[in-house]
Amino acid sequence: MGEAIPLGLRSAVVLGMATLVGVLAFCWPLIVDTGAILDDATVAPLVLGVVLLGVLAAVLVAFGEDGLDVRAVAMLGLLAAVGAVLRPLSAGAAGIETVLVLVILGGRVFGAGFGFVLGATTLFASALLTGGVGPWLPFQMLAASWVGLGAGLLPRLRRVGGWGEIALLCGYGAVAAVVFGFAMNLSFWPFTLGIGSDLSFVPGGELGENLRRFLTFSVATSLGWDLLRAVTTCLGLAVIGRVVLPLLRRTATRARFTHP
Repeated sequence: MGEAIPLGLRSAVVLGMATLVGVLAFCWPLIVDTGAILDDATVAPLVLGVVLLGVLAAVLVAFGEDGLDVRAVAMLGLLAAVGAVLRPLSAGAAGIETVLVLVILGGRVFGAGFGFVLGATTLFASALLTGGVGPWLPFQMLAASWVGLGAGLLPRLRRVGGWGEIALLCGYGAVAAVVFGFAMNLSFWPFTLGIGSDLSFVPGGELGENLRRFLTFSVATSLGWDLLRAVTTCLGLAVIGRVVLPLLRRTATRARFTHP
């Protein structure tokens, strides 16, 4: 059984470049100089949002050129639709993100490329459904894409669907949920507090000082939510993983994903 969306040489290179650009887009507050264009709190979210949307579009084009058949598109559409419906039931409620459970399971079964695209399309569909489109959306899409990508890159086990695999996914899900929260904090942290606060971003400040301020900000404002997201993601994977994983694997087997 092949991956639903294969990682060919072209798509792997584009994905690597997209990841690098994404990391820079998230981490710019730690490296930007005073007076740079991204020092402007109005311009920065728009510039970075456009850049990330362009990066995601390039990845999708690369995947399509390496082989994206109708069965993969159908499965992607189905899972993204389910995730889009589930997310409004939990997103924003004490940090809970049930959609991460679906993205992790999809990436685990259908591969890293599928997980990456599933994360982006699910968050995009959810934003359209709930009216949550804004400068933050590209960051959410990319962060969710990384979660799905990582799930697809986890090591394979001899026994699939057993408690060993569930434990592996739960551990990954807990870590990914916390990192997801910290990444989203980093995307808006520079614009939340005024200059002078010990938690605020200092344009052109030293890397160590801004990093300390960011970590203090994250611990003080959202660590509790991030930990609850980690717990609920882990519980979701433990409860439904044993049921959903076999169903997805049977679907993948029957689809017989093949690519040129």
